[in-house]
Amino acid sequence: MAEQVLFVVAGRPVSSGEALAGLAAAAVAALCLLLIILLRAGAARRAEAREAAFRAEEADRRLAAVERLQSEAMGRLQAFASALGARQADLARGVAERLDAVGARVGDGLAANGQATAEQLSRLEARLAVIDAAGASIGALAGQVTDLKAILANKPARGAFGQGRMEAILKDALPPSAYAFQPQLSTGVRPDALIRLPGDDRPLVIDAKFPLEGFERLRSADGPDAQKAAEARVRGDVGKHVSDVAAKYLLPGETQDVALLFVPSEQIHAELAERFEDMVGRAHRARVLIVSPSLLMLAVQVVQGLTRDAAMRDQAHLLQAEVGRLLDDVRRIGERVEKLKGHFGQTVADLDQIAISAEKISRRGARLEQLELGAAAPAETLPNPLRREAAE
Repeated sequence: MAEQVLFVVAGRPVSSGEALAGLAAAAVAALCLLLIILLRAGAARRAEAREAAFRAEEADRRLAAVERLQSEAMGRLQAFASALGARQADLARGVAERLDAVGARVGDGLAANGQATAEQLSRLEARLAVIDAAGASIGALAGQVTDLKAILANKPARGAFGQGRMEAILKDALPPSAYAFQPQLSTGVRPDALIRLPGDDRPLVIDAKFPLEGFERLRSADGPDAQKAAEARVRGDVGKHVSDVAAKYLLPGETQDVALLFVPSEQIHAELAERFEDMVGRAHRARVLIVSPSLLMLAVQVVQGLTRDAAMRDQAHLLQAEVGRLLDDVRRIGERVEKLKGHFGQTVADLDQIAISAEKISRRGARLEQLELGAAAPAETLPNPLRREAAE
């Protein structure tokens, strides 16, 4: 009887017997695999049991060590507690002693601080008195500043202020003959000041009425439009005043070819040179120099040097005569020194001769001391060195 084919694998028919044999082989293999797994599981459980026993022993050892350490720690804690109690007692005693000392020092310090505070309060009162005096001075200075503002706001007063500063500079540096205030020119105009230059009949004119209204508006301008308007006012005022100075004070043959326009403020002069350089150039082209107090002092120093040089030139003949007399005195001193030198030479020669005679006397005295005195011998007539020196 032919076996029934159940399925075909790779072109090969598989019968039911072969299928059963394969299933049996697979079951045997599964049983073997299960047996192997069970054996390995048993070995793992035995290893785990040994590991657990080892861990239990290790835990017992560690627990014993912990108990030992705990007992040691308890002993140490008890010793530390006793030592800490002793230290606390010592600390309390030391703190009490230090508190007593600190209390004493604090009392002394409070007494000293009280005395120092009293002294400082007395000094503070003195300083407050000084501050009160300074406050009064500051108040007076504020009043002076207010007066100065009023002067600067008033055109005639401002002109007088500039005139005063200019006059002070000229008076401090130049002799009275070198300047004049408010003189009258041939045209009838009166400049603020004239400086007379040595060797030139044409004086240098100075004007002190610089227009400041535009600069005051420029400082108080609070917007671009107001600032532009103030700048235009400055340009107009300065340009007109420069033209007036050039027209009134630059007189050919009577005054110098250049005039000075005095600005009584260094700050305004610096602002003019920085923001209105074109106006400064225009003034230079018009032969009007805009000067600040420092520049005016520099110009006055130049004039002072020229005046000194001119005075020295005027006194040159006197200086030459004095130098001649001084040379005569020096020559006479030389002649007298030569005579005195001759006298000193003769005196030195005489002293040398006296020294020679003294040396001879000394040698003869030494020989007399060395003689052996016996029978009386006729006395030797000693030469008189002074007489011989006189004979010579």
